[in-house]
Amino acid sequence: MDNLTADQWKKVALVSLSFPQYSKWNGKGGLTEEDLPKITEVIKKAKSFGKPFRFWAIPDGKTSWEFFTHNGVDFINTDHPKECVEYVNSLEKRTFKNNLFSEVYQPKFSYLKKNVPVKNVILLIGDGNGLSEISSSVLANKGELTLTQLKNIGLIKTSSTDNFTTDSAAGATAFATGKKTKNRFIGVDSEGKKTANLTEILSEKGFSTGIITTDEIVGATPSAFYAHQKDRGMEKEIAQDLPKSKLNFFAAGGKSKVSGLHDFKLAESTKQVAESKADRLAYYLSDNGVPQVLKGRGNLLAETVESGLQFLKSKKKPFFIMIEAAQIDSGGHSNNVGTIVTEGIDFDRAITKAVQFADQNPGTLVIITADHETGGFSIPHGDLKTSIVEGDFTTDDHSATLIPVFSYGSGSEIFTGVYENNEIFHKILKTLKAN
Repeated sequence: MDNLTADQWKKVALVSLSFPQYSKWNGKGGLTEEDLPKITEVIKKAKSFGKPFRFWAIPDGKTSWEFFTHNGVDFINTDHPKECVEYVNSLEKRTFKNNLFSEVYQPKFSYLKKNVPVKNVILLIGDGNGLSEISSSVLANKGELTLTQLKNIGLIKTSSTDNFTTDSAAGATAFATGKKTKNRFIGVDSEGKKTANLTEILSEKGFSTGIITTDEIVGATPSAFYAHQKDRGMEKEIAQDLPKSKLNFFAAGGKSKVSGLHDFKLAESTKQVAESKADRLAYYLSDNGVPQVLKGRGNLLAETVESGLQFLKSKKKPFFIMIEAAQIDSGGHSNNVGTIVTEGIDFDRAITKAVQFADQNPGTLVIITADHETGGFSIPHGDLKTSIVEGDFTTDDHSATLIPVFSYGSGSEIFTGVYENNEIFHKILKTLKAN
């Protein structure tokens, strides 16, 4: 590390030092407080000579590769060149700096002191939103979400009747009908027989019902709450089930996929939704697919949730509404960390509106869960101070990991524990004493 003469430097192609000479780090976790400044200073000094730099005999693994990449070494010594190249080349794509934030709301928990019967149920589904996806949004949102203020937490098992790993159709049908079914089936049991869903059952008991989604209205999750078809791809038939449904309100994309909604009045804005006196109301977020947050959707989901809840409240009847943040799943399928993080934070803004509504309207039960996890997502590294998250993936499809269930408000205590996903349906009816 001593400086050389100009003629000597002409003969130097590379500055190469023994890493063990400066640190005994094994590549797990982080460098010690003593070693970190020592190593960064050595790198800085070596780089000041204007020559490429490497350490040899470094710990050989992803955490080490990430550290040296971000700290400016030019060559990483490795016995696993293929894996190292794949990791380093994808590192920038898998690392996201977040600039979208959800303002954390502190729930009042006043329902704990009152024995108010459940009147309204708000079921929020983050499509593909497994524990790692939730964690990434928490960490990118300065370590907290409104979601993480809740105290009642359970876990659901999500397998469908024909597959170890569920899809959205079978997962949502389990929630909506109380029966597990085959992947791709919408509102029918595993034999293909039509099965009554929550919006139909509760409508018969005097409830208003609604759906909000950032998917098209014919998407798998929303359609499980109003349609009955043997394949999620039967969009034409699913759309034909919509006018025959028991829904009083829906807000979604996919206007171009639907016709014949003569009983539904169309709202043109969230303001019109909140103020409408119509018996049945539709609000389209887009003609086709709904844009992602990163592509300009803004705060539309939370605004629609707030307005939709006001519309249902104005009916002076108990209500059930399913609210889906659909595009966390899209981020998992495309292995896009930024989409996962921002759609998850946007979901929390919608959760905030639901929890605030529950605080203002005693007798409201809020349930927050997911149909499945997508991407086999993990979070190896990041920075809390700068809201940076590095994600990694094992698949571009769904996984079978257990899924969290958060609940708040009257009746929320029965959603704790570990149980099958179709039990959500039965627990909702139990809280409403509507079995």
